[in-house]
Amino acid sequence: MRALVLLFVCAAALCAQDPFEIVIFEYEPLPLGAYTYETHLNYVLAGTKEPDGSVAPTQHQFHFSSEWTMGLTDQLRAGFVLLTAHRPGNSLEYAGFRLLPHFYAPRSWGLPVNLGLVAEFSFERPQYDENTRTLELRGIVEKHIGRLQLDGNLAFARALRGPGMSNGWGLEPSGRIGWRLTRKLTPSVEYYGFLGPVSHLLPAGRQSQLILPGADWELKEHVKWSFGAGVGLTDVGSRFILKSRFEFEFGKEH
Repeated sequence: MRALVLLFVCAAALCAQDPFEIVIFEYEPLPLGAYTYETHLNYVLAGTKEPDGSVAPTQHQFHFSSEWTMGLTDQLRAGFVLLTAHRPGNSLEYAGFRLLPHFYAPRSWGLPVNLGLVAEFSFERPQYDENTRTLELRGIVEKHIGRLQLDGNLAFARALRGPGMSNGWGLEPSGRIGWRLTRKLTPSVEYYGFLGPVSHLLPAGRQSQLILPGADWELKEHVKWSFGAGVGLTDVGSRFILKSRFEFEFGKEH
């Protein structure tokens, strides 16, 4: 019984919705000479109120992340994310960084869906994640049917340093359904979840489930704004969170 309780506690540290990058990864190759800059602005309106080990309460935290990505080949791009956050009673502070190589299947393969893979190496301060070193492998599946856009992400994450190391790989499915209402506006519904360690999935009440309606709005050429409000379906992780993301494209045409 003690081992099972410990498993739940350690998994909870992993399964809370990532407050720094609330995004569904799409099939987005960048050619050599093309760049993007994304700024993620997220606010936890209703989250945890008490510390969880070294992790600070998430309620009323504001997260500001800067992400730079460059195209290396038509199928390979590399990203770097700087994480900063503001906790109640503190000034804006450094929270960590991430490295993200992206891989995409060439369109020339003629696959019925677009496929990709993103590896994420995360280095965070213990105030934001007890597992200060983590690895995530995220598969991307995308399909366009007229105005309908379907994006699915299946992620496997594990702790490389911290109390969650013994849990192995955790299962994190997510997805997005978007409808291109106009040339510039695409309303959508996103889902983010954590089901627990692959070898021992958690009971439904201990899983993290977040539903996030929102939209993508092309403000002008090469500038896109994504926004939404997420509602947690369980008591694990954030229960209400606001997200906003601006994306700027530079350099060679995509």
